[in-house]
Amino acid sequence: MSTESQLAKFGLFDARVPRYTSYPTAPHFSSSVGNSQFSSWIRAIPEGAQISLYLHVPFCRRLCWFCACRTQGTQTDSPVRAYIDTLLTEIAMLGRTLPKGVSLSRLHWGGGTPTLLSPDMIREVAQAVFDVAPLAPNAEFSVEIDPNEVDQARMDALAEMGMTRASIGVQDFDPEIQTVIGRIQSFETTKRAVDMIRDHGIQSLNTDILFGLPHQTKERITESVQKLLALSPDRVALYGYAHVPWMAKRQQMIPSDALPTPQERLRLFETARRLFLWDDYTEIGIDHFARKGDGLDIAARTGRLRRNFQGYTDDTSEVLIGLGASAISRFPQGFAQNNAATSAYTGHIQKGEFATHRGHAFAGEDLLRSRMIEALMCDFRISRDEMCDSFGRTPEQITAMFKQVADEFAGYVSLDSGDFVIRPEGQALTRMMARGFDAYDLSKAGHSSAI
Repeated sequence: MSTESQLAKFGLFDARVPRYTSYPTAPHFSSSVGNSQFSSWIRAIPEGAQISLYLHVPFCRRLCWFCACRTQGTQTDSPVRAYIDTLLTEIAMLGRTLPKGVSLSRLHWGGGTPTLLSPDMIREVAQAVFDVAPLAPNAEFSVEIDPNEVDQARMDALAEMGMTRASIGVQDFDPEIQTVIGRIQSFETTKRAVDMIRDHGIQSLNTDILFGLPHQTKERITESVQKLLALSPDRVALYGYAHVPWMAKRQQMIPSDALPTPQERLRLFETARRLFLWDDYTEIGIDHFARKGDGLDIAARTGRLRRNFQGYTDDTSEVLIGLGASAISRFPQGFAQNNAATSAYTGHIQKGEFATHRGHAFAGEDLLRSRMIEALMCDFRISRDEMCDSFGRTPEQITAMFKQVADEFAGYVSLDSGDFVIRPEGQALTRMMARGFDAYDLSKAGHSSAI
């Protein structure tokens, strides 16, 4: 029986499951968490702690049809300027709430298009952040950069303010595919941005590329990956395109009959995966690759790899604070998310209150199951001893949880060492196995394809 046939027996090509960048996943957030919890969780951060900070810029000059992010299009700077003024107010509010001596281990600007900001706005926002919480020694400051929306002046400002890592979305270099997904970005434009980044002394480069796009073939993704490899990125995220037009209305512009089948998606992934491995990248989790010696590579080899809303990370901070419309924060106590609508977010901040709209306070087995799922997604292994030591469970209790999932995926899981270990040939089923440790009702939301 072929590998595809074996995986099909377990429902890989039919299942729709979460990406598990959080647990519980965002559809299970509720209005039970509001401003009071968000404020109290911030105040509970120990003095002198290192935290992570995410800033969301929800604007683009054009809206790419494939994208499901919280963004809005604008051809003028006036709404951007108004939003930045609100964001500066929120940053100042955070500064008044944070305990003394807090610094940043990670600062990430995402969107949307952060490089849509003018150079003066970039300096203004960065300085406001550093006035509240400076970068810690060896901290990382990363920014998502749109090659179509970056120039020397913006790069000068980002470098001046201390950016250490750039992130560029490639998606695919094929002109026909770019046209169909509404994302025109030539290899030449991308290379010009990469050269500009490195000319400013910023050596760390992340890139994203998608498989499962309309009209994508093994030949086409091979050509795109080879062009991407010519840019020598330090990290690559090989994401599966999530076609969810019921959630992201703009995806209705993409012809569904041109999308590859689930079986074809797996072949596209494997084609790209082999190219990255042949070029001596280390495989990280289910869909990332890193140069040897990169922080993700080191974290994966030393058991410090983690997963958050940006994907895989080597950041081990217990606190991630999200600022801006729709941004999500994670604390040891739970999750808090700002209002997704820019107008509602602005209204709260202008009234002098945080814009927390919903969230989730950890309870019951949340932390245990969260760590199990994260370990599975990062390491393809769950340590029984770690679960017992960290969460006060007996070996028998943990083994019983393991066995329930292992029985469902017999032949692809080993329990011989006492740990839950996914065999290499079963790693395509990782998200489905993670679902087995998820205690929440997954019918609440339409998730993306399991492959």
